[in-house]
Amino acid sequence: MDIAPTTLRLYLTTYINCCWVFGQLISSGVIKAISNMTDPHAYRIAFAIQWAWPLPIAFAIFLAPESPYFLVRKNRLTQAKKSLTRLLSENEFLPDKEVIAQSMLTKIQMTIKEEDAISKGSSIIECFKGANFRRTRIAAFTWLIQNITGSSLMGYSTYFYQNAGVPVSMSFNFSIIQYCLGILGTLGSWFLSQKMGRFPIYFYGLCAMTVLLLLTGGMGTSDKKSLSMATGTMLLLYTFVYDLTIGPLCYCIVGEIPSSKLRAKTVMLARNLYNIAGIIVAIVTPYMLNPTEWNWKAKSAFLWAGFAIASAIWVYFELPETRGRTFAEIDKMFEDRVPARQFKHTVPKTFDAGELMEKMGNEGVKAVINDTEHVENAEIEVKA
Repeated sequence: MDIAPTTLRLYLTTYINCCWVFGQLISSGVIKAISNMTDPHAYRIAFAIQWAWPLPIAFAIFLAPESPYFLVRKNRLTQAKKSLTRLLSENEFLPDKEVIAQSMLTKIQMTIKEEDAISKGSSIIECFKGANFRRTRIAAFTWLIQNITGSSLMGYSTYFYQNAGVPVSMSFNFSIIQYCLGILGTLGSWFLSQKMGRFPIYFYGLCAMTVLLLLTGGMGTSDKKSLSMATGTMLLLYTFVYDLTIGPLCYCIVGEIPSSKLRAKTVMLARNLYNIAGIIVAIVTPYMLNPTEWNWKAKSAFLWAGFAIASAIWVYFELPETRGRTFAEIDKMFEDRVPARQFKHTVPKTFDAGELMEKMGNEGVKAVINDTEHVENAEIEVKA
């Protein structure tokens, strides 16, 4: 998020969801392949294949550039500029990337200085104070909603197909189709985002999911096998809608909402809430579906539909529109306590000279200028 240009933030963050679905697709293919094996050790193949990924991922992380925001906070300005220069490419519209890198570095410095002028601390406690608490709440609930609006049912579509009399191997074919729909949905969200902002995609996606969950729950009121087949098919459609809307958009929103100073801590808190909810959902879902336990079967969708309705109400009043906004603009609007539904129409005044002088004082502004001169002088010495 720290190194992504504003125009590419959505694509780079929502691609995370695509990676999740690719992983689920691969795992479904592996499970289908070993489902007909008679070897008692065949199940180990599914576990062994997972160990193929850590090494290339670790190598890619090693080669990735360091966050310029992190480097500026550590006062490693020369390295921050090198990181920014590495991320830029010279072309006919950008003949000298050094100038742009310096401009971006100064903007990052000013953003950080302004954040420090508002709040000095950077501990987890700061995430629960003032405007930062609002940002933490939005990030955490946005991620929580992924878990409490029926996404757990997507993993049980094969269960409903098997209840309808579909052979095991064929039911896994349907699960592969389901994850292919998930990939198409994520790619579709990229095109959808060109026409719509974060809020409408997330909000109307929740509304559509609510309708599908109510229909799924309604089908669960009958024991007909044909309706069990229809329930599985409805979950395929639910998967597509989920991965078109709240599935990928969550990663973009959670990354954009926190301040740069508290982003890592805010995302950590949000993810922990998601994980806690995930543990609870993973425990209760089998009880809901199991005929020998609660025996809710598809009717369990009514519970998730209720959560989806409550979530949609919360989203309408709390989730702001951040499409096309720089981090400095988002910071300013949260600082000014702009209502969520007014974010889209508000034009924030960022880096106002008079306001910065008032917040940072003469010494703060001079520090930014001196740091810039220090970086430029260091580059001249290196070139000499």
